[in-house]
Amino acid sequence: MRTLSRSQSRQVDLQATRQFGIAGLVLMENAGRGVVDVLCQLGAESPVAICCGKGNNAGDGFVIARHLLLRGLDARVLIWGDPALLEGDARTNFQILHPAGIQVLERAERDEETTLRHLADATWIVDALLGTGSQGAPRSPLDKAIEQMNRQAAPILAVDLPSGLDCDTGNAPGPVIRARHTCTFVAPKPGLLKAGIQEITGQLHILDIGIPRSLVDAALAAGD
Repeated sequence: MRTLSRSQSRQVDLQATRQFGIAGLVLMENAGRGVVDVLCQLGAESPVAICCGKGNNAGDGFVIARHLLLRGLDARVLIWGDPALLEGDARTNFQILHPAGIQVLERAERDEETTLRHLADATWIVDALLGTGSQGAPRSPLDKAIEQMNRQAAPILAVDLPSGLDCDTGNAPGPVIRARHTCTFVAPKPGLLKAGIQEITGQLHILDIGIPRSLVDAALAAGD
């Protein structure tokens, strides 16, 4: 199976905008909506806890929350870290949450009681903490967030890859999400196909987000 490394994935996203004029917001929207399609196919019910950091992976999580709401499901967004640090497309989608009526717990690391209550009540937990750009062991407060999420009875669906997992190597140098399902975009990452990795990723779903196949083929041909 053909894979896209961290650098190749970044290049594909960049060229989608430069060559085809596909805005990052469009790609993020397609990614989030695709994840909701999978959640609904899996029979997700309310409430769904969506756990976010401060990068584009969080932006995917915000889109997921909105589309869950559109399908009549209760989505609760938990953010570890300061939302003021959100940038670009992630920030744009964050700013939609409150007007849309989506419940948001900011700085989840500061309110452990509420955080644990939301996680314990959830029928599904969505991991949108860290994306493919993350390297090394997760730092505070995300390391504790991962441990809190893993302790819950609800199944976890990871967005792009389980947080704490290196997308290129499949190594986990620190706490790592143990997902029941993982939705990755465009193509699998090398680390998601490592022998025995299913104990961390669960079932792998590869989602199309509208990037032209020619860009993917070019990235694969060029290598890293």
